[in-house]
Amino acid sequence: MEVQQDPGRGKAAASLVCGILGLVFTIFSYTLWLGIAAIILSIVGLILGVSARKSMPAGTAGMATAGLVCSIVALAISSIVVLSCAICASAAGCALAEFNRSFPGGLPLS
Repeated sequence: MEVQQDPGRGKAAASLVCGILGLVFTIFSYTLWLGIAAIILSIVGLILGVSARKSMPAGTAGMATAGLVCSIVALAISSIVVLSCAICASAAGCALAEFNRSFPGGLPLS
């Protein structure tokens, strides 16, 4: 007795896992590296989800759709978080440079 599997079912499962991991990494992206990992996982999840949806018959692509949705949400949020962190770090660097230029010997304490 042969068990028939839907083509693309493994890709759909991998897409869902990548999307969920991308969301988890986005939530816990206290460092830049987790944010970048979330973006990479989300892009991989998108590619796998699209590929799985193309190879699966109509009406059986629920897991691939869920993987696509999770990946899209994770990509959007993690991109915003990483971009915001980069802007904030740049602003802090500019402020520190301006402070050092204004007070070359440090703050006058007396």
